[in-house]
Amino acid sequence: MSPPHWREVQKKNFTSVDAIADFLMLDENLRARLIQRPHFTMNVPLRLATKMEKNTLDDPLARQFLPLVEENFSPPGYLDDPLQDRTFRRTKKLLQKYQGRALVLTTGACAMHCRFCFRKKFPYEVETKGFEQEIEAIRKDGSLDEIILSGGDPLSLSDEVLASLFQSLEPISHLKRIRFHTRFPIGIPERIDDSFLQILASSSKQIIFVIHCNHPKELDADVVDALKKIQRLGIPVLNQAVLLRSVNDEEKTLLELMEKLINGGVVPYYLHLNDFVTGSAHFDVPQERGEALVEYLQRHTSGYGVPRLVREEAGKTSKTVYI
Repeated sequence: MSPPHWREVQKKNFTSVDAIADFLMLDENLRARLIQRPHFTMNVPLRLATKMEKNTLDDPLARQFLPLVEENFSPPGYLDDPLQDRTFRRTKKLLQKYQGRALVLTTGACAMHCRFCFRKKFPYEVETKGFEQEIEAIRKDGSLDEIILSGGDPLSLSDEVLASLFQSLEPISHLKRIRFHTRFPIGIPERIDDSFLQILASSSKQIIFVIHCNHPKELDADVVDALKKIQRLGIPVLNQAVLLRSVNDEEKTLLELMEKLINGGVVPYYLHLNDFVTGSAHFDVPQERGEALVEYLQRHTSGYGVPRLVREEAGKTSKTVYI
């Protein structure tokens, strides 16, 4: 029996706050801590919901994906666009912040909606179909040797659209690398199917595959097996995590995450301090605490299992690395 198509799996996502509250058997007091109609729509894959502990909002996955009333509080300095992404647009779907690489905003859609997302209020271009302007800009700029496919999540696109995008990038000789930024395999590993793998395998460019995983509960055998399929193509798989209060800001939790990643062949890449985005202050972890946690990892695991603690700051020529 063939596995279900990933689009069918995606249809089982929770987008109703009442529905997931029922699924998690939340009592009335806990339900009162949820925003019934959040400005940023809730979207939780069934796979992740089944891993959440029942009748609590302290579960590390529930905290990441359920809209808590804390989102209604934003101290001064917390902004809708803290990284000023709008100012770095070269075309409607192409951003360039750093030398030698640019980012294609492939879509505004995601497999799941992280409550701390820094692009949750980004004005994505939805009127123009395709990427003709972006491809032309990339073709004309010989300084670009890497293109990052981001969003939203590029794996929200169909294989037909992704294949067309790859075909457009293929003949650009100065382009050497294509990087994916995706959270999709964590919630819907079925997305890594034969059709998608064929797109990767057919490219002459060096592919870099970067996932986003914040807690060891997000990783299971199915997720690791899906990522192994990508690794077998000779494609490096890296992970970016965000340091989040009451999610992964304890030593043992963070160490378990890094160990599970490297045991699955995934290299920890960055540990981001949370961006100062509207509605996310309750996730903040002080920089000093982040440094202490990375020092703990350095003492307890191999060097390749220790991510760099970073923060992205608008207008800087690179990420700020703290340790």
